Amino acid sequence: MRIVDTHCHLVYPDRLRYPWLDGVPALNRAFPVELYMSQARQVGITDTLHMEVDVAADDIEAETALVTALPGIAGAIQACRPESPDFPATAERAAANPTVKGLRRVLHTEADDLCGSDRFAANIARLGPLGLTFDLCALPRQLPVVAGLVRRCPDVQFVLDHCGIPDVKGRALDPWRDHVRALAALPNVACKISGVVAYGDPDGWTVDDLRPFVDHVIESFGFDRLVWGSDWPVCTLTADLGRWMAATQALVAGASFDERARLFGENAIRIYRLG
Repeated sequence: MRIVDTHCHLVYPDRLRYPWLDGVPALNRAFPVELYMSQARQVGITDTLHMEVDVAADDIEAETALVTALPGIAGAIQACRPESPDFPATAERAAANPTVKGLRRVLHTEADDLCGSDRFAANIARLGPLGLTFDLCALPRQLPVVAGLVRRCPDVQFVLDHCGIPDVKGRALDPWRDHVRALAALPNVACKISGVVAYGDPDGWTVDDLRPFVDHVIESFGFDRLVWGSDWPVCTLTADLGRWMAATQALVAGASFDERARLFGENAIRIYRLG
């Protein structure tokens, strides 16, 4: 079974600027590809997609150039600014790089209505003809606005990161649960089982703490629209890569081999157009 990690972050502070890491001391250091690969091999990961790390805006294309040249990286999701009038040219350049599979604009640190503007929607709609996906990283309260964006771009494949960033530690299933169900009703959205350990209790989350959230996205999206991601090294805030993989395997232990094969690899290969 191929295991595709659709959400690996690599950090090179000697080459790029990451302003947000100033507020996260535990992650504010180098996390190079060699360190990741040594851990990925131990848990059976066979293919890796690099997820942009919210670098400074003028370092975005430099980040793409750096990570797409690294060994073992099957594809990259590039950062972008769809609210910018320069976005069309950026998207064209990204699409010209065969290793770039999609784009992402971090939303959870921005104004809730950022992706609701006409310009944002019109720019994202350009991605469908270019064959690029768009990853959605948004808070539960932002998901209704995200759903509006998805409806305006029916030809774009969207991927909801981190199960919609639920408050796992606070056990806040609602209204997150209804917002996820509404997004899942839109056929051009897939969901990524990733990141949830980072939202659990850092002093002692358990698989049972994660289960109601993961079970809900499985029920809502079905195994044909789910992918898996490590969220490394962010996951190391509460767990190492091995523990997160073991937790995921426990959460889907009741699924068939075919369902697990779709979750861990086949869907990602299709959605992100991997070889």
